[in-house]
Amino acid sequence: MNLEQKLKSLPTKPGIYLFYHKKELIYAGKATNLKSRVRSYFSGQKTPRPIETFIDEVTRIDYKVTDNALEAIIMEANFIKKYEPKYNVIGKDDKSWNYIVITSDKYPQVIFVRQHEISKYSLLRSKSYEGPWAKKLFRARIFGPYPGVNTKNLFKTLQKMFNISVCKSSAKRACFYNQIGICLGVCTGEISATDYKKKVITSLVQFLRGNKKMLVRNIEKRMKESAKKEDFEEARRLRDQLKGLKRVQDITLINKSFFKFPRIGREVFRVEGYDISNLGDTNMVGSMVVFDQNGPIKSGYRKFRIKTVKGQSDVDSLAEVISRRIKHDEWPMPKVFLVDGGKPQVNKVRSVLKENGINIPVVGIAKGKERKKNEFVYNSVKVKDWVRENEGLLISVRDEAHRFAIKFQRQTRRL
Repeated sequence: MNLEQKLKSLPTKPGIYLFYHKKELIYAGKATNLKSRVRSYFSGQKTPRPIETFIDEVTRIDYKVTDNALEAIIMEANFIKKYEPKYNVIGKDDKSWNYIVITSDKYPQVIFVRQHEISKYSLLRSKSYEGPWAKKLFRARIFGPYPGVNTKNLFKTLQKMFNISVCKSSAKRACFYNQIGICLGVCTGEISATDYKKKVITSLVQFLRGNKKMLVRNIEKRMKESAKKEDFEEARRLRDQLKGLKRVQDITLINKSFFKFPRIGREVFRVEGYDISNLGDTNMVGSMVVFDQNGPIKSGYRKFRIKTVKGQSDVDSLAEVISRRIKHDEWPMPKVFLVDGGKPQVNKVRSVLKENGINIPVVGIAKGKERKKNEFVYNSVKVKDWVRENEGLLISVRDEAHRFAIKFQRQTRRL
């Protein structure tokens, strides 16, 4: 298969792409949408990416699909560490290359360290280097590099998924993360150092090494053992961890420079995502999230309490939300309306827009039971190819709208 055929056959899923010159791997990169990302290198439009200077050297392209952006980040790091592709190495610098360090403390800390500190690691072994990270790095486990990654969001994702503690074991009171169920009690003495390493650090290390299948098997085994011992709290924690591994979808893990957002015609990509959340026929609310070429725009997010719909009707609730939204002339119009739903939702939104003289494409994502289905629905032929090339991004927008709606719905129940 030649390069042109390979470019056409690329999937629109997240993963890593591998550029070869003959048999030598010369560059490895990550993508939320492999097809869109890889094709951008061969589009003829030059952007400040080091590999584009040498793109003519690429004689073969390969790829590996992952379930989400987080796993693409981990896989890319492991490939760079193992093969040291020359154009990854040429492109590195102290600002963009970060490493995850798991310290050798009694309760190991998980921290991010920049390239220039890691470069001194060889000196640490002879104890000839004294610096701010000397004690942290000595005998530590180091993972990476993670180029072009939003380390703050990456840590938050890992912290929540693996119950990483950031508190001191000698604290006088429970930390904030313990109160919301993330910290397992390092601060309060509820968990021993041995159990913390076993329950938290061991699982994290397996994941960072790219051993997800083994990790899932281990979690399933420990979950059954916990249930058998009637330790239902631990069994629930492991169940939630397992769900988290399967559901994580977060494009904000990756820095803005990672994305080449699509364009529709000459307009810059901007999409609004909508979802409805309810508890039966009560506490019905709607959410609106906004993404542009730089990712999510939190200042553009909006919450809606459903006012006119009687009974449980997501379609009518969505119509109310869209009707109220378009009355705000001060809010910039999107290039695409994205709704969490299938044909009924898409048709309803289109009718509301049409009634108001608005001609903007509407795309829906039918989720099916347990949110495992991602069927794209649209009534405009002109967005067909665009949707196919940007499925991963649209799913992320849908998931963010869903998260934001559920969060607001829970807040209304507390009032």
